[in-house]
Amino acid sequence: MASKQQPNIVMIMTDQQRWDTMGSYGNEIIETVNLDALAAEGTVFEHAYTPSPSCIPARASLLSGMDPWHTGILGMGAGQGPMETGFAHTLPGVLADAGYHTQGIGKMHFYPQRSLNGFHHTLLDESGRVEDRNFVSDYQAWFERNKTGPYEFVDHGIHWNSWMARPYHAPEYLHPTNWTVNESIAFIKRRDPRKPFFLKTSFARPHSPFDAPSVYFDLYDRKRMPDPFVGDWAHIHDKPEDAVSPVAWRGVRKPEEVRRARAGYYGLIHHIDHQIGRLIQCLEREGLYDNTMIVFLSDHGDMLGDHNLWRKTYGYEGSAHIPMIVRLPRSYGKAKGRVTEPVTIQDVMPTILDIAGLDIPETVDGRSMKGLMLDAEIADWREYVHGEHCACYSDEQEMHFLTDGKMKYMWFPRLGSEQLFDLQTDPGECRNLADRPEEQRRLQHWRRRLVDILAKRDAGLTDEAELVNQAGKPAIVSPYYKVRVSGAK
Repeated sequence: MASKQQPNIVMIMTDQQRWDTMGSYGNEIIETVNLDALAAEGTVFEHAYTPSPSCIPARASLLSGMDPWHTGILGMGAGQGPMETGFAHTLPGVLADAGYHTQGIGKMHFYPQRSLNGFHHTLLDESGRVEDRNFVSDYQAWFERNKTGPYEFVDHGIHWNSWMARPYHAPEYLHPTNWTVNESIAFIKRRDPRKPFFLKTSFARPHSPFDAPSVYFDLYDRKRMPDPFVGDWAHIHDKPEDAVSPVAWRGVRKPEEVRRARAGYYGLIHHIDHQIGRLIQCLEREGLYDNTMIVFLSDHGDMLGDHNLWRKTYGYEGSAHIPMIVRLPRSYGKAKGRVTEPVTIQDVMPTILDIAGLDIPETVDGRSMKGLMLDAEIADWREYVHGEHCACYSDEQEMHFLTDGKMKYMWFPRLGSEQLFDLQTDPGECRNLADRPEEQRRLQHWRRRLVDILAKRDAGLTDEAELVNQAGKPAIVSPYYKVRVSGAK
C-alpha cells in the first residue's frame, strides 16, 4: 500500500505536439516559459520517441508500458480496432491498487469511451469523437451550459484533422485547454487528502483544429514562422489530387497557408503553457509541489507541411520525435539536466512506478529511466528505439523506423523502399542516404537490426535474413489484440 511519503504524480500530456516546439528544445520563436522552467528543474530527454505516431497506439503503450505489438494496436485502422480494455496492468490501475487516488482529465481515447482502465474517475474531452451510443463528453456538456450565445463548440468551421487555421470563435474561457486545467485544479482541491494522487491532465491540443485564442494566434501570425523542411525526396508527396482536401494528409499548399497553420499551432502551445502555469501554481499554493513528480510528454508530433506532409503516422522527426520532461520530487535532489539516450513512451510507466517504490509488472516492455535521470551507470541501456505504424490513409504510410537520435532508418513494407538519414548533419531529414554507394554498409547495419526485431514476430515480415516486401498482402494484425479483447469480455 502507498505511504504518506510516496510522491504525488502529475502527468501532463499534449496531443500531437512535435519535439521542436519548446524553448528547452532550442526553439527561439515559441514562448513556453512554464515548460522551460519545469525543464530547468527536471530532466529533458533529448531523444524521446513515440512507438507508434498516432493517438490510439501511442496512448495504449503509455497506459500499459507495452510495445505496440504486445498491446495489439499498430495504428489507427487496418484491422487494429479501437483501444478496448483487457490490459493485464495499467499505470493508473497499479497506482490505484497501491493506494493512490487516480484521476484522468481531458483526452483519454479509451473504448468504450467511459472505460476507466484503472482510473477511479475520468472527465472527458474527446474532441468530436462519439464512439458510444448517446455519448456526450464532459467538456461538450460544460460548454453548452456556459456558452454566451447561439453557437456550438465546433462553429469555427475547421475539421478535427485539417491543416486550416483561424482564431478561436468563442470566448477564451470556453476553450478546451482552459477547461482541462480548470478541472485539474478542481480535482487537486477536492482529492482524498490522506492519499497520494495520480492526475493525468491530457490536453486535446495542439492537435487540429488550429484554433488558438486570438491573443495567441495573432502573436504568431505577426511573427516569421519557421519554414517546413522539404527533402530532396519529398516530391513523392506532391500530389495535387490529395492536396485539394481540407483534411489533406499530403500535398503542396501555399506558403501563407503553411505559415498560418504553424501560427495557429504555435499559438495553441503557448496557450497550453500558460494554463500549465496555472496548474503548477495550484500545486505550489496547496503545498504539494515539492513532493510531486511531474511528467510532461506528447503522444506524437505533427508534420506541419514538412516534406509536403501533414498530421502524423510517419516515422519522420516532426511526427515521431516527442518532447519529454520529468521533474522528480524535491527529496531526490538535482537530477541530470539532459539525457541523450533514446527513450520511448513505454518507459514512462516503469519510471513512475520505480519512483513511487512499486513493483513493475512483468507485462511491461519499457524500462525505468530513473537511473538515467540520477546519472547512474546503465551499461545495458538500449542503443536505439523501434517505431511502427500500419497503413492508415494509404499503403505508403505503413512503416517501421529505428533511431538512436543520431541516425534514422525507415522501411516501407508495402513499397519495398528504405530511407536512411544522418540526423546530426541533416536534422530535417532532407537527404536520403539509402541509395548512396558509400552508405551501403551503414544501411545494411540498420536493416539487420530491423530484421532481428521483426523475425521474432513470425508474421511474414522477414525470412530471417532479409525484409520481405508486403505489397498486395493482407494487413499485418498483431495476435495480441484479439487475445486481449476477447479476455476482456
